[in-house]
Amino acid sequence: MLRASNSLLSAIGLALLLGGCGHALTTIPGFQAAAWRADTYACRNQRAALLPPLLAARAQLYEARADDVTALLGQPDEEELQANTEKVYYYYLTPGPQCGPRHPHATGPRLQLHFGPLGTVTEVLADPLPTASQFR
Repeated sequence: MLRASNSLLSAIGLALLLGGCGHALTTIPGFQAAAWRADTYACRNQRAALLPPLLAARAQLYEARADDVTALLGQPDEEELQANTEKVYYYYLTPGPQCGPRHPHATGPRLQLHFGPLGTVTEVLADPLPTASQFR
């Protein structure tokens, strides 16, 4: 009986430990999540304008779970799996070659969300956006 109780307590402790990793991602003030999700691969050229409120709330993204990030931002445009169960989600910020057939990889500006082994955000990076003077 004592052995069964210890096993049950261990299982509950493990469930609480694993279930307690990360936090839910609430809405971000001023961020238009539906418009972001609708602009897959940034082909509608809306994401760059939608980015500032997201970056202003960057602290809310840290330790958010991958499922919650996907619910907020949609499926990533690209995903990179790394060693030790780490991964990176990429979201394009401006239109480019990725808008073509089969969505080839492009080197344009992207939002990068890095996830650690626990499946929570550990780093948020945004590539610089081109300025109007770069198009002249």
